[in-house]
Amino acid sequence: RPLTEEETRVMFEKIARYIGENLQLLVDQPDGIYCFHLHNDQVYYVSEKIMKLAANISGDKLVSLGSCFGKVTKTHKFWLHVTALDYLAPYAKYKVWIKPGAEQSFLCGNHVLEYGLGRITENTSQYQGVVVYSMADIPLCFGVAAKSTQDCRKVDPMAIAVFHQADIGEYVRHEETLT
Repeated sequence: RPLTEEETRVMFEKIARYIGENLQLLVDQPDGIYCFHLHNDQVYYVSEKIMKLAANISGDKLVSLGSCFGKVTKTHKFWLHVTALDYLAPYAKYKVWIKPGAEQSFLCGNHVLEYGLGRITENTSQYQGVVVYSMADIPLCFGVAAKSTQDCRKVDPMAIAVFHQADIGEYVRHEETLT
């Protein structure tokens, strides 16, 4: 089913933390219009063409529809899944690059510490949603900046710089439960 107004608002607020006003670019793609639909508490990002074709399949037989962006909880919050990373990364407003030595720790579910920080986008504020990249510009995950750009320059090397939210290591760690 399509998202309700409240579900749409909560989801767009969460996504806007990472891509800002580029949210419109996510919906209006060059190859057609895309929309968000809810199926079994999961929010899927799907093209209108596929959506029309899927209307011929009953809801209980439908397993998945498009790409899973996240989950709507029973308390009406939206949890963004790592499967949305490929769609958020090109439009990310604030980015963080981590050093190769810190990648492994981060991909195991740990926060990014200051010593592992390679670069950070200028004017990143504290608690701003960021997309984390390797130094080779490969999107690894998304998180929340624990410190602003200015604070990162003068903080202890063992301080947390980015709070972990989701990373591509989840594909391996949670293989049996990831949808």
